[in-house]
Parts: sequence; structure tokens; C-alpha cells
Amino acid sequence: MVVVGAGPTGLLLAGDLAEAGIPVTLVERRHAGLSNLSRALVVHATTLEAFDARGIAADLIAKGAPVQSLRLFDTAVVDVSELPTPYPYLLVVPQYETEAVLQARLDRLGVRIRYQTEVVDLRQDADGVTLTVQDADGTREERAAYVVGTDGHNSSIRRLLGVPFPGHTVVASVMLVDAVLTDPPSLRIATNTDGDKFAFVAPFKDGYHRIIAWDQSHPKAESEPVDLAEVREILHATLGTDFGMGEPRWSSRFHSDERQAERYRVGRVFLAGDAAHTHSPAGGQGMNTGLLDVANLSWKLAAVLRGRAGEALLDTYESERYPVGTAVIKGSGRLLRAAQIKVTPARKLRNAAMHFALQRPAVNHRLGLALSGLWIKYWAPIGAHELTGHRAGDVPLAGTPARLFEAMRGGGFVLLAPEDLHKTATEAGVKAAVPTDGGPVRLVRPDGFIAWAADAPSAEEAGLAIGAAGA
Repeated sequence: MVVVGAGPTGLLLAGDLAEAGIPVTLVERRHAGLSNLSRALVVHATTLEAFDARGIAADLIAKGAPVQSLRLFDTAVVDVSELPTPYPYLLVVPQYETEAVLQARLDRLGVRIRYQTEVVDLRQDADGVTLTVQDADGTREERAAYVVGTDGHNSSIRRLLGVPFPGHTVVASVMLVDAVLTDPPSLRIATNTDGDKFAFVAPFKDGYHRIIAWDQSHPKAESEPVDLAEVREILHATLGTDFGMGEPRWSSRFHSDERQAERYRVGRVFLAGDAAHTHSPAGGQGMNTGLLDVANLSWKLAAVLRGRAGEALLDTYESERYPVGTAVIKGSGRLLRAAQIKVTPARKLRNAAMHFALQRPAVNHRLGLALSGLWIKYWAPIGAHELTGHRAGDVPLAGTPARLFEAMRGGGFVLLAPEDLHKTATEAGVKAAVPTDGGPVRLVRPDGFIAWAADAPSAEEAGLAIGAAGA
């Protein structure tokens, strides 16, 4: 296996493959060392659940600042503290800290990143993929059974495949600033807009705050340095104060596109993360969506490479994740367009409507589910149990381990069932545990979704389900 791109998405995928016993090569164009960028700053509940199942959630939480509510459009407040997850908050943490946690896992698994290595050509046949790579030692060819491009929105793998990436730029000249605020917002996350101008403020754990700001009436080239006077002006115009913003430790400009690759799989080559989809920063979905892409893909690749499933299983990566990418692009786009309303009466109406709607618990809850990714459900065949395709959640278990996410560590499926079905699971090479929630028998995939469920299955039925799932 070759993974191209060592951002968060590639780091998670390489770690999953290595933990499953699959030899993996991870290549990266940039120089050695973690990225000093921190463009992504929010880790949502679904990602923390995935990290928990890998035993690394606590490491990341220790580096971040949990935030349970955020202010949208003047007085409208989204409260995520009641979400159905062990992590009912947004974790504000710089991207480089997320990368550091994922890198530490790779180090423990013995996976090395080959830096300053670029893929310049790609050919595939029925048996594998041949990559032409350039590094400090020159140009050579490498062979792999499968290749995954996690190499960002300018993906060389997507370009070499010839996969179209249709879409357009939705925000130009977005400014990012990490600075200390002497008078931070009372709500830990604050955001507002006056149409052309937009501002977002969120705290890091180390005392710094992330500020995202733009003024679409005066866009500047991405090559221009960030103008702190302009950032302060935008903060005053949208939030009424610059919060005593000091000199930044880091700042940058970028533009934001809404794009989605027309295909996520071409033969033995896959696209994931920003190589497959990009969208506006509204909602903080980008990195999270990419991480969940590879959580879905990694166990399927491992199952096929170990001979436990056929090639058809790999087609379900695109069929499951493409609709999620589409939904995230649409959802972040709706938030962005709401933020870009320029006419003052319309903005006042938007603010009042959002304030009123979010005072209703059901509406607040639905928006929280949308932001966190907890809404995701995968397709289930006709006649399947109603839980099939849903998140399993962190089910309490009898004995040790005491909860599902702990039982999932190390990879593999978990059968939640009475003890009389455990022999069936063991014979099939699947972990088994007794749930204490009174629910039905559930076969939980390595990505935390339910592959199969039944109220009172026989051992034979459970065995057939395990085999059919590629466990």
C-alpha cells in the first residue's frame, strides 16, 4: 500500500493500515517535520469517537480547549452540550497538534514518512499500481496493490488520474491570525458578519485565540501579508470590538473553494480528504470529513488485502462517503451564504430568525448533529434491521473493557451479543462483548457503524453475517 500525502488524513490512514498488519509506505512532498500551519482548528465529536476507538482521543483532548456553545449571527447561540456522544463539545485545537498525535501513533507502529518525495506518474493494471516518484536520490518506480491520494486540494494523484474537480471559489482572501486577546469574548466562540465582512474567534488552550476574517469588498492576493489593522477593523465592524488583539504568532491568507471530485475511486486508486472534496470553512468540517473518509476506507482495504472480502467491498467507500461529501459541501455553503447577506434589513431578519429558531431545543439539536457529523447514516439493504448503517455509539459493556470504543482498539469488528454467540465470533476471528444497554445483537464495523443487527439471531445467522461483512 502507498499513501500519498502526510496531512492528518494520510497519517490516520497509514496508522490504521499498519495496525491491521498491512505494509504501508507514506510519501509527502514537503520537507521533514510537522506542518507549522494550523488552518483546521475544530475537531468534532465523530472524529473524537474515531480517535477514542484508536486510543488517542485523550492525547488530543489534553492539547485542546472544549467548547460547548458558539454564537452565530448576533445573539443566536448553538449549544452542543446535549449531543448523544461522550464528546458533547467542539474541541478547538491547532491542526499541528492533531498531526502530532497522529504522528506519535505512527512512530509507535514503526511507520516512517518519506519526505521530499513526489509522485510524477501513475499507471495501473489488473494486479496493482506503478508509481513514478522523485526524491533526493532521483526518479524510480514503485509498485503497490492500492494507492490512496490524501494529498490535498491540489492533489497530484487526482490530476494523474484525470478525475475532474468541478466547482468554484466561494471566498477569496481569507485571513487567519493566531493572537492573544486581552479581553476575549464571553462566549468562547463568537462569529458574526455584516455581509461583506466576516469574523470568527475561538480559543486555543495555550491562551491564544484563532481569528478568521475576511472582507469581500476589498479582496487581496494570497501572496500579500495579513494586515492587522484590517483584521481589527473587521472585528469592530462585526463583533463590536477587537478584543484587545495583540501581535500574532502566526498569520496567513488563503481562498476557499466548493469542489468535489467526480469519482473517489478509479480502479486501484482512491481519493480522500481535500483531494476528494473542499468547501468553505463554515462549520469547521474539512479536516473532520477527511479523517472520517479514511476511517471508512482503511478497514475495507485491510479486509481485501487480507483476503477476508472481495473487491466489491471497496466500491462501498465511494457509495458511502460521496453523499457525505456532497452534504457537507451543501451545508457549509448554506451557512456561508447566510453569512454573506449584504442588505441590512435582510441581515436583521436572518439574525432574528436564527435567534428564535435556536431557542427551540429540537432545532438546536439538529444543527448540533449537522455540525458534529453525528447525523451520518450509511445505506442498509431492504429488510435489514433498523439499526443497520447507524453509528453504534459508545455502548456500555459487561466486564473489561467496559465500553465499546475501548473494545474496538487495535482494529477489527466487534460483535455485541450474549455470551452464547461469542464462540461464533471467536471462530470467525471477531472480538465479542456483552452489551449492557439491552439492545439487539450488533456487528460493529471498525469505523463504528453497525454492519448488521438482529433481535434474536441464531449462531448460524450471526456467523453468516460476520462472513458477509468482510470481518
